[in-house]
Amino acid sequence: MVVIWGLDLRDIQWYKFKSSYMFGNTDYHLRRRKFVVYQLAMILCVVSESVGTAALSNYVDQQSDIERLHSSAAVHNDDFVGIASYNIFVGIAVATIFGAAFFFDLFFPTRYEPMNIRWAWRISAVVVSVMAFADAIAFTVITATGHAWVSANSADAEAIAQQHLDPPLRYRDNGKAIASVVLLWLGLVATIASTVIMFAFYKHVGAYGPLSHGGRWRQEAAIKPEGMTEQQAQTEA
Repeated sequence: MVVIWGLDLRDIQWYKFKSSYMFGNTDYHLRRRKFVVYQLAMILCVVSESVGTAALSNYVDQQSDIERLHSSAAVHNDDFVGIASYNIFVGIAVATIFGAAFFFDLFFPTRYEPMNIRWAWRISAVVVSVMAFADAIAFTVITATGHAWVSANSADAEAIAQQHLDPPLRYRDNGKAIASVVLLWLGLVATIASTVIMFAFYKHVGAYGPLSHGGRWRQEAAIKPEGMTEQQAQTEA
């Protein structure tokens, strides 16, 4: 038996990924809601990150091509490059926190966590929510109002002006940038919802433990001797 940090690694089983186990098991408080909303937060933020990375790569390639073909040219797109890079970091952060929470709840639903660990989870969730909110605001403003621009001497500027530039210099004309922003806002909503659910779950854990009210009732009914009334079971306890 391998136990790390009090977690029995034998509990990591492939069958736990079955929907019947993930969503059909109602023994644990907010289990189904956590699994749905946590995954939404992870997926939406990571997809936003991926689409934003594609847009970022296009602008970086465009900059390299223009500056290579026109010696006096310089492409200025640092605002989009910066926010798209930050969006990558936010996507990874959200996936790390709620991905870890998802797997811990899936494999080790009855694990014991001291108070400092419970607060670490909650603080981490709040931090990534604030990061995602700042990301969504900045990404929206830059995409809606910003644009790349090219500085060059008159000859190169005239040649560049005659080219069809792809991606477009104005960010809001870039479909990938718009898609990344929309997905990010949806991911932000799911991230905030995940944080609220996590706080509600740990409040319940502090009062009753990880089992739902129904799960505790079924557990008590299973261990109560046959023929013993509820009053007798409580007296015996």
